[in-house]
Amino acid sequence: MTRMKTGIVGCGNISSIYLQNLAASQWIEVTALADRILEKAQERADEFGIATACTVDELMADPSIELVINLTIPASHAAVHLAALEAGKHVYGEKPLAVSLEDGRLVLEEAAKRNLQVGCAPDTFLGAGVSTARRAIEEGLIGRPIGGTAFMLSGGPESWHPDPEFFYAYGGGPLFDMGPYYLTALINLLGPIQRVSSSAGIQIPDRIVGSGPKEGTPIVVQTPTHLAGTLDFAGGSIVTMIMSFDVRGGAELPRMEIYGTAGTLSLPDPNFFGGDVRLRRADSEEWETLAPIFESDHNERGIGVEDMVKSIREDRRHRANGELAYHVLEVMHAFMHSSAESRHITLESSYKVPEARPDSLKL
Repeated sequence: MTRMKTGIVGCGNISSIYLQNLAASQWIEVTALADRILEKAQERADEFGIATACTVDELMADPSIELVINLTIPASHAAVHLAALEAGKHVYGEKPLAVSLEDGRLVLEEAAKRNLQVGCAPDTFLGAGVSTARRAIEEGLIGRPIGGTAFMLSGGPESWHPDPEFFYAYGGGPLFDMGPYYLTALINLLGPIQRVSSSAGIQIPDRIVGSGPKEGTPIVVQTPTHLAGTLDFAGGSIVTMIMSFDVRGGAELPRMEIYGTAGTLSLPDPNFFGGDVRLRRADSEEWETLAPIFESDHNERGIGVEDMVKSIREDRRHRANGELAYHVLEVMHAFMHSSAESRHITLESSYKVPEARPDSLKL
């Protein structure tokens, strides 16, 4: 088997875990790194023993590269995706698929036109945490799912991130930054979302960079920092969701719970691959921890790319795919529009959930 030659665009913090994990891949060989700051690409290449550090244009022009992994900031996602597709390469990117719905559609249309594949993070839903919860639902341990909750409550990233302004620009905020983890997990568990209603606001507009060379610099907040909404799923479940960068005193709410006619599931943080899944049956006062259906005790970031390349070779649909990422993107935009327009938003896209991750898929 010949591994697919792959180039990575964007050599910031997140690139390290991808390079670490993909070094052991049976399906992928990273041969080139690119960044708008060439020195960053060279540093990563030296660190991980990658032969080529180059400009983005040079990477796109390399005919040996079949796949581009796009790890740039959200505002650059669509442009890099399109450049890769126009160069005849498959593309997998960090979340979100794009900032605007229009750009997200363009990416999928360009891929379809060229018979290329698009993949998108997060792939944490392929970890043991969400996979174990999905098995429990499919086996009827909580009966028929009727609802759930999803909470991401924090004080924002500016206290620890050295360059946090992009978190507060258009396409950022808690919803676009962290929402994809929660929404992707929920869709994998409960199916496609049909309707959204929400309220959103900039509750704490005064922000200061708290560390690094920009410490003390004011941040211009351009996107909602606290969003609360209701998700109506096509299958009938109703989920309450709150995403916030405005909770400075901490909170004790669970990350995610799924409620059924015969019990409740408590899920771990969907930003991670593992963690305990707990079940409380309707006739019990005790929580029980479910045995994970496979081991997932490390950061498996990149497992979605592995599945994508394997699926290309086997001519099947991969799991962390562009259609899922677009459905998540439309849900996030519906959050924004619902609040701005004071109405429910019915989604145009849907999604057919693929088969669960097989035990054989590993990184």
